[in-house]
Amino acid sequence: MTPLAHDRYCDEIAHQIVLLRQVVTSGADLSGTVPTCPDWSLEELVRHTGAALRWAELMVRTRAVEEVPEERVPGGAGPQAAGDAAALDAWLAETGEQIVATLREAGPDAKVWGWAGIQSSGFWARRMTHEITVHRADAALAAGLPYEVAPEVAADAIDEWLQIVEYVQRTEPQDVVGELVGPGRSIHLHATDTGPDLNAEWVVELTEDGVRWRRGHEKATVALRGPLTFVLLAFYRRLPLDTKELEVLGERELLEFWLERATFG
Repeated sequence: MTPLAHDRYCDEIAHQIVLLRQVVTSGADLSGTVPTCPDWSLEELVRHTGAALRWAELMVRTRAVEEVPEERVPGGAGPQAAGDAAALDAWLAETGEQIVATLREAGPDAKVWGWAGIQSSGFWARRMTHEITVHRADAALAAGLPYEVAPEVAADAIDEWLQIVEYVQRTEPQDVVGELVGPGRSIHLHATDTGPDLNAEWVVELTEDGVRWRRGHEKATVALRGPLTFVLLAFYRRLPLDTKELEVLGERELLEFWLERATFG
């Protein structure tokens, strides 16, 4: 499927920054563990997300031709004091202003190093949209706050994730994602709360040559059905498959096999 427009990604990054800041200032325990990223506290998650945005911003702004070490990113570590929600909020606000302005100025076609084989500023607009969209889900779940995402953004996040799986299989055959092969097995993702215009259904085939996928409604070895936001979060391993809003039909073991291996990012 065609990615979203560049300006749409810029708008969404700005929107997600506002929503993540609301989590930070909600009174949530910044030292509490993030259930979906148990190695991090909520504050560490927020700092990681902000640092990733600043890293991408620096590379786009400087038109980097190779990866920039994270330690060279100005302000990438965030505020000095730990546990200061106001300082963290201000840092996130500045981060959002910087990356959105830089991406808008660059447009989608500026030549910039990218790790997924796409050498453009447009890659970073899309990648950072979904980086913050999913990590904002981590933050909301940790804080016990509701989470929603625009349907077209959620669908594009699934498209991009599948494209990343394909890329890693091609370029890093030793990665565990290389185990996602084999004829005669397929996964169907089916959003039950969207209209036909969005076509929020995916067929993922595990072939002898690697993963192949397309949008569409077809019978598969296993199907994951539910509201699009829930399908997105389960596919990104942010919700368990037995979440009451979800339904798994067919060989659940295949879906679990996929989720155990598509763990990068």
